[in-house]
Amino acid sequence: MAERAADWLARRGGVSRAALAVLGGALATLALPPIYALPLLLLSFPLLLLLALTSRGRLAAFAVGWWFGVGHFTTGLYWVAIAFVVNQDVSDAAGPVAVAGMAALMAIFPGLVALAYKMLTDIATRRGRAFGPVAHALAFAVLWSLSEWLRGHLFTGFPWNLIGSVWGFAPVMMQSASLWGLYGLGLLTMILALSPLGYLLPAPGGRPWLLSAAALTLALALVGFGLWRLAVAEPAVVAGVRLRLVQANISQQDKWSEERLFDNFRRYLALSAAAGNPSPSLIVWPETAVPYYLNAEPARRYLIADVVPADGYVITGAPRLERLADGRYQVGNSLFVIDGRGAVRAAYDKAHLVPFGEYLPLRGLLGAIGLGRFVPSLLDFTPGPGLVTLAAPGLPPFSPLICYEVIFPGAVARRDESPDWLLNVTNDAWYGISTGPYQHLVTARFRAVEEGLPVVRAAGTGISAVIDPWGRTLASLGLARAGVIDADLPRKIERRTPFARLGDWSYLLILVIVSAAAFRSVRP
Repeated sequence: MAERAADWLARRGGVSRAALAVLGGALATLALPPIYALPLLLLSFPLLLLLALTSRGRLAAFAVGWWFGVGHFTTGLYWVAIAFVVNQDVSDAAGPVAVAGMAALMAIFPGLVALAYKMLTDIATRRGRAFGPVAHALAFAVLWSLSEWLRGHLFTGFPWNLIGSVWGFAPVMMQSASLWGLYGLGLLTMILALSPLGYLLPAPGGRPWLLSAAALTLALALVGFGLWRLAVAEPAVVAGVRLRLVQANISQQDKWSEERLFDNFRRYLALSAAAGNPSPSLIVWPETAVPYYLNAEPARRYLIADVVPADGYVITGAPRLERLADGRYQVGNSLFVIDGRGAVRAAYDKAHLVPFGEYLPLRGLLGAIGLGRFVPSLLDFTPGPGLVTLAAPGLPPFSPLICYEVIFPGAVARRDESPDWLLNVTNDAWYGISTGPYQHLVTARFRAVEEGLPVVRAAGTGISAVIDPWGRTLASLGLARAGVIDADLPRKIERRTPFARLGDWSYLLILVIVSAAAFRSVRP
């Protein structure tokens, strides 16, 4: 069977191999949130490895990896095209073109994985050393994991749909992210996904079951750790803090409509003022919920003050306008903590801006060729200084994260000023009814596990949620629904997780261990 599978793939022509790679990438997407068809991982990634292994040359190996990435990222990020529907200044074709462009660029990472893997196996062959199924699986898993880490850091980073997120449906399997983060869990997930290779590649010593047995042992270890961690968990709430998350469900088309601006604002005020039992002490509105420059318009803040709970606050997203000394203006995508007098008690400017969404990279060059039309605003947002820990009297210190700032493992809280909770305000209305908002929510849940901190998530059209430090959703309000969530604020885990203390160093440790195991598995 092993020889037949490899020989059959080796005989395929370039078009057939590209088509198989695209299909494999698309199947891998189905294992991601919110579908979670995990068995498809056992087909898609062994297929990619075999396509790379049987490639006629390194360029051909890169090509099959790139085509796999095209299939994977096109199907995983199709919802990006929906954002262009609300922009009347661009062609209907702009959305598909944008998705295709993103997929083509991000597919370079799987292409490099296949290329590096082919180079390793070629070098081993020339030196008279043999890769068995275990060595193949471990080496490929390390390369894939490294590519995900690079994708999360290079060119501003975009660690969306990391392979470890396939466990978002199972809190038990999420728990090891507290040790080595989602990158580390992704590395181990790839080893599990490649477990069929024992029966698809020649096995030295006639032990095709060895890789599957090792993968089963690994899976049981992950389950065991998760069961133990959840069993010893001691959930608690912060006394005196009662949350109200407001989800007004205002479509992106209506959000910035001149005729609806004040009506939208009043909708948030009305939902905030509704009676609660017990009454909230902290009201949270989503990203850019207020369509006015709150720092420059005190009258709007006084209206918000009318719904601020006694001795409490409203936290809201809103744009910030500042006039510089030279007469120029800069705009920030900001978050404000408003008290009962309408005063701003704390504020934060989004630091990790979305390219082509909140600013145009190389505006002088790209704007000259017409790409400025793809950016909703004529004025680029100005990034803030970076992570902060905000606090106000009676309010536990928190780390504010606006929109996709929550997707970056290890970059959501200051190490020197550890917060008690993470606050993620977002506007996922751009992506309509799609898989995008579900994927975004899962990333927030993994940040809770990694940091040992609760996550409070307010989303304009959903999915708003309160998440405990073990990544479990305690309360949520679904997509395209208007309403509020009234809930207690979960208490953080007092002992910081290994990942919260060490960050990517803990991931590097497990990466080195698996790399060493791969090296030792190569036989003379």
